[in-house]
Order: sequence, then C-alpha cells, then structure tokens
Amino acid sequence: MVSIDDIEADIISLINDKQQVTSDELSAFAASIGMNDEMLKRGLAELESANIIASRSSGGILTYYLLNDEPSLRRIMIVEDDKNINKLMALSVGKGFDIVQMYDGGEALQKIRNEKPDLVILDLMLPGADGLEICQRIKKDPGLSDTVVIIISAMDATSNRFKGIKYGADYYVKKPFDPGELRSLVTIFLKKKGKKFDPLIDLPNEDKISAALEKAVESTNSSYEISRIRLEGLASFARRFGNSSAITILRLVSQILQDKAREVGNNVFVGFLNSDDFIIAGDNKNVLEVRNRISSEFNAVLPFIYQSEGYKPIEKGIEDMYGAEKPPLSLVYKLIKKDSLIERRAEILKKKPQEDQNIGAYTYDELRHMLESDDLDITITRDPNGVRLSVGKGGKHS
Repeated sequence: MVSIDDIEADIISLINDKQQVTSDELSAFAASIGMNDEMLKRGLAELESANIIASRSSGGILTYYLLNDEPSLRRIMIVEDDKNINKLMALSVGKGFDIVQMYDGGEALQKIRNEKPDLVILDLMLPGADGLEICQRIKKDPGLSDTVVIIISAMDATSNRFKGIKYGADYYVKKPFDPGELRSLVTIFLKKKGKKFDPLIDLPNEDKISAALEKAVESTNSSYEISRIRLEGLASFARRFGNSSAITILRLVSQILQDKAREVGNNVFVGFLNSDDFIIAGDNKNVLEVRNRISSEFNAVLPFIYQSEGYKPIEKGIEDMYGAEKPPLSLVYKLIKKDSLIERRAEILKKKPQEDQNIGAYTYDELRHMLESDDLDITITRDPNGVRLSVGKGGKHS
C-alpha cells in the first residue's frame, strides 16, 4: 500500500519539476500511479498545512506552487487604521511570518524606511499619509523598490486600482476581502520557489491555454466557447507614452479580468498570450457576463488613464490633449469559431515533425495562429529584472 509520505514525495517532485501544477494535472498524475482522490486530497492538505506548497485560484484554474524553506521569517507590515480589520488581516496571513501592525500612514512610512519589510499590506484611507502615497514612495526608493505591495481597499476600484498599479502596487484587492485569497497571495509572493511570482505572467500559460483550446475542439456542448480579448491600440499607446505605461494597462486588464472571472465563478477560464491578447473560455452565458463586467470597468477607468498621461482634467473633458490626438484604447472581443479553430489546429499539426505531434501541447506562436492572433505587435518577455514589453512593427490589428 502506498504511504502518505510516498504520495507527498511524488506531489513535491511533480510540482518541483514543473514549477507550478494545476489541480487537473495533479489528478491526472495521481490516476496514472494508482493514487485515489482521497489520498491526493489528504497529501495536498498536509503539504499546505506544513507550508511546503501553496495554492491559488487564478483564471479559473487552481494552481499549486512549491515554497522555499527559509530559516528566517519574512517580515510583513500591515497598515490599516481600523483595528478590527487590521487584526483580521494579520489572522488571515497566518503564522510563519514576522507581522508588524501599524495604524497611521505617516508613522508606517518612517517604519518602512527603517525596517525594510518584505511585503506591505496597505489600506488607501489612512491618517498621516494615504496608501497611494506610501506605495509610490516605496517603489521610488531604490532601497525599498523590491518590497511587495498589496493594496486592500473598500474605495471604488474604478480609478484606485489603476492608480495603485501605476504607482507600483503588485496587487489590488477589494474589500470585503477573502482571507484565504489574501493568505495565498502573501505566501506565494514571498515564498514561491523559482521565479518571482507575478500575477500578470502567472495567469494560465501556454499549457493551460492549450488544454482550454482542446476542450473547445472536443466539447459536444454547444454553449462552450473560447474567445479572445484584445487590448486594441496598446502598441500605439506604448509608442506615445512608453513601455512602462503600456505594462500598467496590461496589469490593470489582467487584474480586472481575474476579479470578474472570480466573481462570476462557474469555471470561467482566462489566460494571457504574452502580447496584447487575453483568452476567455467557458459557458457562453458566463463568458458574456465576464465580458460585460470587464468592459464596464475598463470604460469607466479610461478617462483616468488618459488624465494620468497629461490630458485635461476629467471635469474639463478629455477629447483633446495639449496639442495632441488621444491614442485610442479599447477592448475588442472575438469569438473563435469552432470550425476555424479545428482548421488552424490541423495546419499546425501538419507542420510539426512526426515525433513532435503532441496534440494539446502548443507554443505561444502556434496558439496565436489557432486563435487568430497572428498580427503580433506587442510581445511580453520576462528576465531577472521583471516584465519587459517590446513593440514591433506589425500591421494594424484586425
């Protein structure tokens, strides 16, 4: 009989090899070695309880990460003036960290400079100095810029999420927050083994998008759909305002999309094609609901985006800049028809060498072709210094 220690060792080995593993991949792996669901759940629960692994649901996919075993405690500073909420945040983060609780923004800023915490959880409305000011000062200080900042606020996210991301916040969480989500975010930000966790890059990758594509091909459910969300105009926006501003917009859309998919639930899948395209899949009613919600928030935040780049204040109108035309930004949705998907998929498989014809495993270039996103004008890469955006000379998007 397989022991729980053997099961846990197999789980750790699999996650270590792949850096991150989905619940579906773990279930398939368990079945391949004769491990039943009950033993798998027990092994995962014990490993999470021991802080050896952590899980997070993102883009409709539950993903497990292997954590570093560090002898020293990572320091977290919670800055929230409501003592009850501050206490709830501390309890949510849980044990295994050195937690410092602060209630005044001005005092917290001085303490942050002196103690250099690894992660700061910030409310926006604070006495002394507000959360956005603290975030901006942290990220502009060379000695603090690597500090992870999570903003948690009950204020309207329409403009505040954008401002927080623009000022360098790593994630924006709306109140009331899910304690489990906060704990998983903090744990993965600080302890994830391998590459530093980034909510943009860590959206479901090519393996998971490939699986969603195969599901769309094989599904007999006529209500299941896969579609593309393009950030139309991002290349022109980057050329005018710089790559950093364009990455801010991508992060904004990524976090809104993850929020809306989580709100709608019902297994709505979202992924990122490492360009100006996102993928969304699921039951067409749920996909439409996510699309409507993200469109509403994105259109509401657009005036603040333009204002931040020098356009006239919102109350005076934004139709004209100081002598320059406004580069348009919009979200464009395209349903990928099943017959087109099957045809393009067949083209890809035909070009592959016989030994590489592994259905369900595609590169980003192959996925873009199948999802009708060949006219690539933006590419996202990652190096030790973080996310980088490159603007090509591609033609106008269709």
